[in-house]
Amino acid sequence: MPRVLVGYVRVVDAMNYRLGRIMMYFLFVMVGVLMWSSISKTFFLPSLWTLEVAQFALVAYYLLGGPYSIQLSANVRMDLFYSNWTTRQKAWVDMITIWFLIFYLGVMIYGAVGSTAYSLGYFGDQPFAFFRDFFHAFFTGGPEAAGEKLGFIERSPTAWRPYLWPVKAIATCGIFLMLLQAISEFIKDVGTLRGVDLLKDAPAHKGHEEDIYKEHA
Repeated sequence: MPRVLVGYVRVVDAMNYRLGRIMMYFLFVMVGVLMWSSISKTFFLPSLWTLEVAQFALVAYYLLGGPYSIQLSANVRMDLFYSNWTTRQKAWVDMITIWFLIFYLGVMIYGAVGSTAYSLGYFGDQPFAFFRDFFHAFFTGGPEAAGEKLGFIERSPTAWRPYLWPVKAIATCGIFLMLLQAISEFIKDVGTLRGVDLLKDAPAHKGHEEDIYKEHA
């Protein structure tokens, strides 16, 4: 396997592994927020922010933890036939079906970028050009120049009315990282078919007793 592909797999896997381990604790953040919501409603004045903060934490937990789930093969799959196949058969099928996931994530990224641009006041049909101009203005002219590119900042229609661009930016980042992980899985499937162990240094797979490259009769 080309060294650049091996390096890509190791960098992406290590990054998503560490991020996924961090995002595991966001479950406690959601529990804490919802617990405070119940306490405040019972003994104090109800807090306006609890429901939306819990929803935003769920978005971060689900989407930023998604690449880690893909890396561990913990995502939902149909195992009626798959579980009985050999490693090479699984690699062949995964190598083909992963392109459906890559296409889906590509469409999701386009929609997420457009939604994030909308939340920053851009209502046109070229969100990537908007962010290109926005970041160019930021790095060349500073925050004031970048601020001139913004329009009406979208806010939630609830009583708390938080800005929506942070959670939309997090969602875009999470979908992009899932796309990177999906490409990494494709490269690993190709490596499996070529007899190359790309998982030997992967942190998420250290300590596995089963050799994933062993052929089953």
